Amino acid sequence: MAYKQFLNEIQSKYSLASDRIEELNGNEIYIHVKPDDFFNYCFALHEELPSTVMALFAKEEGSIFRIYCSFIGIKLKKWFWVTIDIAKDHPHFNSIAKKIYSANLFEREIREMFGIESIGNPDIRRLHLHEEVWPSGAYPLRKDFIAPKTIKGSGEYEFTKVEGEGIFEVPVGPVHAGIIGPGHFRFSVAGEPIINLEIRLGFTHRGIEKLMENKLPAEALLLAECTAGDAAFSHSLAFCQAIERICKISVPDRSEKIRALFLELERMYNHVADIGGIALDVGFSQPAALASIIKESIQQLNDKLTGNRFLKGVNCIGGINKDINFDQEKIIIDTLALVRHDFETLKKMLLSSVSFLDRVDTTGVLKKKTAEDFGVLGPAGRASGIDQDLRADFPGIYADLAFKKLILGSGDVLARLNIRIHEFEQADNLICEILTKLPINKKLTFIPEKCPAGFALGYVESWRGSVLYWININHDGKIDRCKIVDPSFRNWQGLAYAVYENIIPDFPVCNKSFNLSYAGNDL
Repeated sequence: MAYKQFLNEIQSKYSLASDRIEELNGNEIYIHVKPDDFFNYCFALHEELPSTVMALFAKEEGSIFRIYCSFIGIKLKKWFWVTIDIAKDHPHFNSIAKKIYSANLFEREIREMFGIESIGNPDIRRLHLHEEVWPSGAYPLRKDFIAPKTIKGSGEYEFTKVEGEGIFEVPVGPVHAGIIGPGHFRFSVAGEPIINLEIRLGFTHRGIEKLMENKLPAEALLLAECTAGDAAFSHSLAFCQAIERICKISVPDRSEKIRALFLELERMYNHVADIGGIALDVGFSQPAALASIIKESIQQLNDKLTGNRFLKGVNCIGGINKDINFDQEKIIIDTLALVRHDFETLKKMLLSSVSFLDRVDTTGVLKKKTAEDFGVLGPAGRASGIDQDLRADFPGIYADLAFKKLILGSGDVLARLNIRIHEFEQADNLICEILTKLPINKKLTFIPEKCPAGFALGYVESWRGSVLYWININHDGKIDRCKIVDPSFRNWQGLAYAVYENIIPDFPVCNKSFNLSYAGNDL
């Protein structure tokens, strides 16, 4: 098989060895290595696939901790996992963030959640369990964790200090003048240009991965829908896919097609909201108002089809709870016709305005190398030249649809706007195509009596980027470990670098062009 030849080649090139290699769930390759070989094996995959770190997390198994690190092999159509076992009485491993910086946040998360040190990582500050309020030595994802009765801080967060003549710090947040989540933004400026931005999040960390433990999959699905409200369908779909792979469920084709339809509706209403937000943040209120009307039309359509504007309660393990009848198909076609007309007007208003284009062209540039280093994905990554979209790379339900991804290279606000415009129009076309290809059969769902023990990855290209759910089911049919990766977790770092050498008044439009989720980060 192609992946075996690939692994043989990199093992020879980098002098690597593995204890065992397993192929599971059709396209997941698990490579178990000794701790001393972990860094070299991860670096080889990072270089040769090539791939950013897609996920890196720990799992407790009896007397050991097992570390999982994932890379994506787009050409090979495989997910590669490097795993190591480390003893609980010596909880540490060699940091890979020294050479693969996209691993850094994951390593910091492992340290604060499990107390496992990544030796050599230059940044060991906490992400979610803030030093000011969370006691030292309390690691919530360990099985023996007992919640502290009193909250007692163990220190203060050390922000990066930029010093020099004429340097000013401008702190913003975490409480903002708007109905948005809490995040602290610390700007360092020399005159007007921003020379550094440090973003601190985690103020609304909810412990979702801990809440998933010991729950039956059907119970945990409700939690998955609440992980990030504006991507409720994406998260529930990735969750269901992981469980379905563990249970070896073949989802009915009609359900698969309807899932794709709702996924694209979610993409449409969010992208048009972002397009309007970009216009509003440069003072262009007329297209912003029209974008709001379009978003409202799509969310009203969601409500008519499912009873929920955010598409909650649609996915279930093995299929869907909501079918689409002939009358609803007509409602979709009629609504999209009106939306399409309004969107053409919106696009013309934006792209024919010289003053608007002047504000977004060359503003907030995220260079491709920076995006690669931080693992920025989704529309923000594709605007910077990152050629990755799970709908094309692992097509699944998109295999027989006329899907075309757009990759740009300028990495500015205008590029991120154009990616959204393209994906909105593409979603419209895909939905219309799906309606012509819906199988007539009414079989929608297969629900297992009990989920067998096992683990698998569920993955979805959400409107913000890749949503990943790695789930392990124990012998009681309950969740033992659930690792969630929302695209915002990695993409916030991209925003911090995109504003470099811009001025603070341009930060809102840069921020809106990424439109990242506080909730998706603060799991």
